[in-house]
Amino acid sequence: MKVYFIKGIYLCIVSLGLLGQLSSPIALLLGLCYSFLFGNPFKSYSHRLIDYFLKISIVGLGFGMFIQETIQTSIAGLGITFFSILFTLLLGLSLAKILKLDLKLGHLITSGTAICGGSAIAAISPVIRAKSNTISVALIVIFSLNSIALFVFPAVGQWLHLTQEQFGLWCAVAIHDTSSVVGAALNFGDEALRTATTVKLSRTLWIIPLSFFSMFLFKTKGEKIKVPYFILLFVVAIIINSLQILPVSATDFIVLLSKRLLVTTLFIVGSTISLRELQATGTKPIVLAMALWVFISLFSLLYIVY
Repeated sequence: MKVYFIKGIYLCIVSLGLLGQLSSPIALLLGLCYSFLFGNPFKSYSHRLIDYFLKISIVGLGFGMFIQETIQTSIAGLGITFFSILFTLLLGLSLAKILKLDLKLGHLITSGTAICGGSAIAAISPVIRAKSNTISVALIVIFSLNSIALFVFPAVGQWLHLTQEQFGLWCAVAIHDTSSVVGAALNFGDEALRTATTVKLSRTLWIIPLSFFSMFLFKTKGEKIKVPYFILLFVVAIIINSLQILPVSATDFIVLLSKRLLVTTLFIVGSTISLRELQATGTKPIVLAMALWVFISLFSLLYIVY
């Protein structure tokens, strides 16, 4: 009976998210509280659901964007994207050696910080033949910092009086995982959301050259490189909206549902974070992740503002 009650609470919170009764920070906070109190009764499915829901949400948000502004935003974010990825990778590899951290774990944390959190870790791990425990530690550390970012970034953005475009660009560069990027931007404003989504997805494409670099670094060959094909669907959605193939009422409804699904995804993300597992990771992975996160946050903020 207790198990059914715990699962029932979980499903009720998911329902509230889908009905639009939760904000991004509240959804994540509920997920964290739920995990700390009850654990996660659907843990074996959670990461897969996060992956599917996030991709569906991103594609849906494309129905609220236009081709010209998307191209302009992507070009505007190209310089900071390239340099932030390059410097983060160099710093991460150096710090991993200084900390005497397992190089594969250090590389996964660095890749997740440099590009797109869990998606980058999932793409790079088979390329370097990382063990399941190594992958789990990297994901736990990255998702934990993402949770902090969702609360900290909007507050800092308002304190510094960042514009919608500046905040969206900062989120896309400095927050690891796409779910938290879009969640933080959604909490700041619609223009920030459009900017953050566009730049982050452009950034996600860097998984491909990073996979080849990882293959060279760890001397692995013949491994299949994962390509983020859902980005093509995102582009198709933008084209459909730009050509006004669907009525405005339909695209508005799709965008609304996508935002609600994204908020629900943040609850699921929070429910996957275990305090016990985080404590078991040790200090070195956390030190590396924190150092990289502080660096990329300050570097990108200074780049954007000045």
